[in-house]
Amino acid sequence: MNYWEERYQKGETGWDAGAITTPLKDYIDQIKNKELKILIPGAGNGHEFDYLVNNGFKNVHVIDIAPSPLQTIAQRNPEFKSNLIHDDFFNLDEKFDLVIEQTFFCALPPKLRSEYAEKMQEILAPHGKIVGLLFDFPLTAEGPPFGGSEDEYLDLFSPKFKIRVLERAHNSIKPRQNKELFFIFDSK
Repeated sequence: MNYWEERYQKGETGWDAGAITTPLKDYIDQIKNKELKILIPGAGNGHEFDYLVNNGFKNVHVIDIAPSPLQTIAQRNPEFKSNLIHDDFFNLDEKFDLVIEQTFFCALPPKLRSEYAEKMQEILAPHGKIVGLLFDFPLTAEGPPFGGSEDEYLDLFSPKFKIRVLERAHNSIKPRQNKELFFIFDSK
């Protein structure tokens, strides 16, 4: 059993806020094009997925290496079972207009960060973007979650993306206040 599936089986999902977080909800609320092809990597219990499909987005996909969260999402959204991908994110071979990042990046071992940036560049359609939250606390060997800083993220992402926004999230949920950076990175 893999690490993440074991965490779900044991109910060790402390990262799960129980609902979509405010910064992502506010961003999604301003999207007018409901036809965008959207990916949520490492979707966990899929609160962002639920919010999107309940608000008229139909081309929303999730990928997770653990089967349990995908089964949970499928139970709530049986009509979207074909949009749920059980695989390793790094095996993905599709293009997306928008990728929503919520605790996936911080869950990856830091040695995979450059590979993450490369994969994101590869899967984004022209004029695509990654939007989400990155943790803003010192990177240590202990985790997940693994932290990082604005400077580290700029070094990692600016060669591959146009950095449109990278700033302290002003509307984080209480446990994450002053620990998150909201970002919008456009494909180059």
